[in-house]
Amino acid sequence: MNKLLDKILLRSNNLDYISLAIKDLTVNTPASKIFNAINNHSGTSEIRYVGGCVRKIINKEKVDDIDLATNLNPKEVSSALKKNNINFYETGIEHGTITVVIEDYKFEITSLREDIDTDGRHAEVKFSIDWKKDASRRDFSINSIYADANGNLFDPFNGKKDLDNGIVKFIGDPEERIKEDYLRILRYLRFFLIYSKHKHDQEILKILRKNLSGISNLSKDRLFDELKKFIKSKVLEKLSNDKLSTELIEIIFPQLKKIKIFKNLNFFAKKKLDECDIIFLLSLLIIDESDNLEFFMYKFNISKKNQKRLKIINHFFNDKITSKSFSEKSLNKLFYYNGKQAVIDILSYKLFVSKKIDKNLINLLETFKSKVMPTMPISAQTLMSEYNIPEGKTLGNKIKMIEEEWVNNNFELSDKQINKIISR
Repeated sequence: MNKLLDKILLRSNNLDYISLAIKDLTVNTPASKIFNAINNHSGTSEIRYVGGCVRKIINKEKVDDIDLATNLNPKEVSSALKKNNINFYETGIEHGTITVVIEDYKFEITSLREDIDTDGRHAEVKFSIDWKKDASRRDFSINSIYADANGNLFDPFNGKKDLDNGIVKFIGDPEERIKEDYLRILRYLRFFLIYSKHKHDQEILKILRKNLSGISNLSKDRLFDELKKFIKSKVLEKLSNDKLSTELIEIIFPQLKKIKIFKNLNFFAKKKLDECDIIFLLSLLIIDESDNLEFFMYKFNISKKNQKRLKIINHFFNDKITSKSFSEKSLNKLFYYNGKQAVIDILSYKLFVSKKIDKNLINLLETFKSKVMPTMPISAQTLMSEYNIPEGKTLGNKIKMIEEEWVNNNFELSDKQINKIISR
């Protein structure tokens, strides 16, 4: 009976481009396999798209994550997937989440649930078959829109209307929702900057400020994941021009000392901003003349690979920079010893922070993007066989000297130069 009322009262008719886009998502990704597996499991089983993917389709954004909700409990979901030979792993089984990876697509399937108890960072849940109750525990109306495989929407809190009108609205009492999970403070700011067409609601801001201390209850991993979403969502320009949002972000992430750099970007930076990855954008936010970078990397446990990348940029710009620092000869050394990414990062960083654009730097950037790593023209084996240098410390020193000369000479080396080094 509930399912029938659901269809009659709370579903929309097909909504033109929305319906078409959702059908395309079903047909053009392996989602159809999951829909078939769950919907055919029993006479009452059902699965729907939910959250970000529906919101992005309605707003004509690119869909990069596909979340699904089902009225089956996790054991039933596992059974349905196994029966249809669909591989999965239990990423958050205690909260009812199972992840399916098919080809290059990742699908997170979460069982309908109710929050029984929350402490601001974790929730005790009870699985449910009630779509409305599942929707009521979500954070914002724009994230509580569901859609079946054919694009029919189930929108109990009028999220589509709020999305169309540029309103970011908590479901239920805002303070209660925030106290359930303090990460919602950051999520609210992110969605406000992306979707809002209105000025800040002062009452909401008051609630956000009042509960800022709750952020300390969150794990560093969850905080950093949300920061990455913030950066990835391309709202840094909007953030830097929104004084109220900036104040809150700077309290939560005091290491983001350079937010205002995005306020007046030059024409090169504006053009290239959407092409930049998270780590490069992070470098613009946190690198200064202090130990800010070191503290940030320690606090948020940045990977060794990304640490190295950030440290190279930091070291370069905190060293003595001269006009020769940006010559092709100097950058060739950086290229050879630290890789192409290091040169691209440093040239891009310089171009982003400059008030006046140097076209020579743009040309250098394009040059290094296409440059292939050169190979040393002489090997230890050659020195041993042709110059009669025995294996050992002397051989190692000669190879190192030849390599340095070759790099300093823009990857060119004559026989005369080699002979001169050998004869020393």
